[in-house]
Amino acid sequence: MALILFNKPYGVLCQFSPEPNGPPRPTLADYIQRPGVYPAGRLDHDSEGLLLLTDDGRLQARIADPRFKLAKTYLVQVEGDPDEAALEPLRQGVVLKDGRTLPADVRRIDPPSLWPRDPPVRFRKSVPDCWIELTIREGRNRQVRRMTAAAGFPTLRLVRWRIGEWTLEGLAPGEWREGPTARA
Repeated sequence: MALILFNKPYGVLCQFSPEPNGPPRPTLADYIQRPGVYPAGRLDHDSEGLLLLTDDGRLQARIADPRFKLAKTYLVQVEGDPDEAALEPLRQGVVLKDGRTLPADVRRIDPPSLWPRDPPVRFRKSVPDCWIELTIREGRNRQVRRMTAAAGFPTLRLVRWRIGEWTLEGLAPGEWREGPTARA
């Protein structure tokens, strides 16, 4: 059984083959030459961070299936300057078009020591931004971005830092390592 922890760079598709009709974009095949492993979950091309890949279907289901409610922690740069009261809707669950989300764990954090993003996040002098740490236990399409927007703080940069016990610690963008498979 293999488990790969990969730091997916911005702009990389979470698949091994290019989109037939889309613009040319890098894929997982540009970084991981390991046959038989597949992503356990997804990250949008404009999101960065931890992606787990495995060759074990049961492990893949335990990681990706929302029924197992595996915690996923994101470092999120948001537009605006939310105080504790403004973050409360995220803690209660926000209503999206596909229903109310489960409550999230959220807190403001100092800007994390991350690699520079290419291309850089847009900067506007007149609009403040800050960083939050957000942990969810679901995996809806573009959920974190939709949640922060619903709370009035659009996402500028999104980095998945942790899935369950697995973390991005020590991996530069585009790097991967094999991880332990006993925990999920």
